Amino acid sequence: MLLELKNIYKDYYSDAIVIPVLKDVSLSVDNGEYVAIMGPSGSGKTTLMNIIGCLDRPTKGEYILSGRAITRYNEDQLSDVRLNTLGFVFQNFNLLSTSTAMENVALPLSYAGIPLRKREAIARQALARVGLEDRVNFRPNQLSGGQQQRVAIARALVNKPKIILADEPTGALDSRSGKQVMELFEQLNDEGVTVIMITHDANIAAHAKKIYHILDGEIMEDKERKEREAAQQSDQTEP
Repeated sequence: MLLELKNIYKDYYSDAIVIPVLKDVSLSVDNGEYVAIMGPSGSGKTTLMNIIGCLDRPTKGEYILSGRAITRYNEDQLSDVRLNTLGFVFQNFNLLSTSTAMENVALPLSYAGIPLRKREAIARQALARVGLEDRVNFRPNQLSGGQQQRVAIARALVNKPKIILADEPTGALDSRSGKQVMELFEQLNDEGVTVIMITHDANIAAHAKKIYHILDGEIMEDKERKEREAAQQSDQTEP
């Protein structure tokens, strides 16, 4: 098991009022899986993503990543996990506007202490992997939305993370660019990259191989889809 959340709760506080956001959430992700966590605005899905991404801590519960009890880590250890184990792709790209595509992609490598020439070589390879080898010196305002998101995906890949976390990755894109980005995620998953995607869009979630639904802070796996897949496998094995 690559990742496991056990009985996760997350509360926020406003003065003396407790606001429960996640309620007894448990889920697991194996190496190489493609998982979607689907829910409407306010369902708790972004809070859940922040906990999986070590950007926030649960109020209660256990988070196991690669056999390590992440909930017991200090801030320096969490920072190390974010740098070396997780890659992030956000809805609004989060690129540095004054930096080139190559400089944006190389940024995590600089935090990891990789020498400049090696950083540039790795960044070029990552941009080529997402089809942007001819855009290495372009700044974000010279790129389309779809190209900016591919730069963000290349940046997420440079430290060879075990998991790519994508939060509404097509939310700021037109349908054509969104389709290209989703095809890229499928290609990366086919190459063995584990992908966890947060979305409110059923069409986007359908690209994943496992879907969890979250509503009012409670989560469940898509049982109807599992039953359909089990039936299809049964039909294929019958003589």
